[in-house]
Amino acid sequence: MLSRQLSRRRFIGQGSIGILALTIGTRTARSQQAPPAVADLITRQITPFNAEPPLPKLIENWITPVNSFFVRSHGTVPSLDAKELTLTVDGLVERSLTFRLAELLERFPAATTTATITCAGNRRAEFAAIKKVGGVQWDAGAIGNAEWQGVRLVDVLKLAGIKSGARHVWFEGQDEVTEKDNKFPFGGSIPLEKALDESLTGASLLATRMNGKPLTPDHGFPLRTIVPGFIGARSVKWLNRITVADRPSPNHFVADVYKVVPEENAELIAKTTPIYEFMLNSAICVPAAGATVAGHSLNVKGFALTNGTKGRKVQQIDVSADGGMTWKAAKVTSPVRDFCWVLWTADVPVTATTSSLLVRATDSSGEVQPEKCPWNYKGYQFNGWHKINVKQS
Repeated sequence: MLSRQLSRRRFIGQGSIGILALTIGTRTARSQQAPPAVADLITRQITPFNAEPPLPKLIENWITPVNSFFVRSHGTVPSLDAKELTLTVDGLVERSLTFRLAELLERFPAATTTATITCAGNRRAEFAAIKKVGGVQWDAGAIGNAEWQGVRLVDVLKLAGIKSGARHVWFEGQDEVTEKDNKFPFGGSIPLEKALDESLTGASLLATRMNGKPLTPDHGFPLRTIVPGFIGARSVKWLNRITVADRPSPNHFVADVYKVVPEENAELIAKTTPIYEFMLNSAICVPAAGATVAGHSLNVKGFALTNGTKGRKVQQIDVSADGGMTWKAAKVTSPVRDFCWVLWTADVPVTATTSSLLVRATDSSGEVQPEKCPWNYKGYQFNGWHKINVKQS
């Protein structure tokens, strides 16, 4: 939950210590030629490095530890000195602003929010059962829930002053993405109304800390955005520019990439609205796929997530061990907060014919997770019933 009660002096003091420590650390930042030694992650791509935790590990905690939090990068992880970082705010504003990181933390009240970040491509590997799709072949682990600390985006925008005609806010990072011999930074954008959200759980952050510690390089050190309820691509890492504009960002990852389209068609892609909110979803994490089933009852655990609409809650989670003929209601075992996943458990009856497990979620609006997810060209937003196969002992 967002809190502005944290002592600003204490927050800045902690941040300064962390910034100094990580500034020293980033002088020997890892090469992108090999993945870092992260024992809790499964590497899905070496260069750029992309990795997710094993599903049983993922749900050990409602707040995901940093070493179990998925890593999504499109280019090199920049080696940055926090003391040298400048953040520029420009575009359709009454006054352009430039801050050093320490100035940013000094000028605005400290804020904290707990929010789930999930890649739009999470569960992409399941599209292969329908038709081959490119991109990082994620299982269901490209998701995590963390406590983020920083300052509110809305407070910075208020100081800049928003001009008439503004509709979107762009973010630009300092990484370098190479595609078809072109080099450019990763960027994102969000509608202005989302950027101006001041609610306790919905306000976007300019974050410097994750779970009480300075951001790691893989997670956006020294500064990133956190946009509760939106796909991870809108929470831009290594942030150095915010631009207020009358349209979505022209950055490649807004204009061309994170969109749901049925085919590779430039005209269609150009006309399609970018993905913003994530979708109602759930997954089974325990037992692991392929596990052996014995006895008459099986304890099943996993996570569920509403779509990114404010006020939605996970209303019900159902698990089936007979192909969906009967369902057992699961029990939520974690806190329930806006824009955060929930963890759940269920003891389901099994028989000698049990060969798979299914899960589906229903939210407080009555939306039910669909049995199947239509294939799309880029492999985004897979949210059909999650199924794992098991075998008899």
